[in-house]
Amino acid sequence: MNTTHPAPDAQLARWQRFRNSRNAALASEYGWLTLTSFQWLEDRSAAVDLAPGLWSTDGTTAFLTAAAAEGLTVVDTGEPVAGTVSAALSNEESLMWVRYGGADGRQVVVELAMRANRYAVRTRDSKSPVLTEFDGVPTFDFRPDLVVEARFVPYPEPVDVPIGTANPLVDGVHRSVGELVFRLPGKDHEFHLQAEEEKLGALTVTFHDETNGESTDEWRKVSTARPRVDALGNRTVSLDFNRAINYPSAFTPYGTCPMPVKNNSLDYRIEAGEKEPALL
Repeated sequence: MNTTHPAPDAQLARWQRFRNSRNAALASEYGWLTLTSFQWLEDRSAAVDLAPGLWSTDGTTAFLTAAAAEGLTVVDTGEPVAGTVSAALSNEESLMWVRYGGADGRQVVVELAMRANRYAVRTRDSKSPVLTEFDGVPTFDFRPDLVVEARFVPYPEPVDVPIGTANPLVDGVHRSVGELVFRLPGKDHEFHLQAEEEKLGALTVTFHDETNGESTDEWRKVSTARPRVDALGNRTVSLDFNRAINYPSAFTPYGTCPMPVKNNSLDYRIEAGEKEPALL
């Protein structure tokens, strides 16, 4: 714990509740810790790893053909797959499509996904050791000095910025709605991070810092509440780096998580928030 800046008990308690909720969400039955494969579909019927049936796509629709004896059922309806079923998605959409395995036929869910305008499937195994051995994400101790006030400077219009993702075959787009401007302890210059807008006007920033690849994953993200207007007319938020979290790609090689935009790199060691996961 940073003894120079002790955290008030209430502040520490709120952070602990956040951590408990975060770990519980990660440990969900078919969550990110259960991914066991990522495979592109072909334009001809073919088997895929770790799932029964024959899978294909014509570019606009995905198809699965299986016999009832293979034990596949449709997630939404519970109906067995006996013949051919199909589904169509838009780019970046996902569907928990079918499941199979285990004593109840529910151990593995196959997710259909459209990424980079191509169909892929990901298997999510509720018995994956990454999930069953999960004991929480390691974090730095709480740092009250890394809870900073930031000024939000919106752009006149959102700007779509091309970015890479955790999968080199999948490109992404960061819809920048403005910048968070703030200072950090011990630095005499302002930092600027491009932000994306989430539900109800909340903001998220994806960033690099100087702990990446050492004690933290290659990049992380942190979210804020909706900006509020202060007495001077500035839009401000509390930017709490203790709530910096890993993307799913930190836990699994099967994610397609967005990288930061080029300028979202801090010349600073953000020793707060989540560390590199112990289980990979």
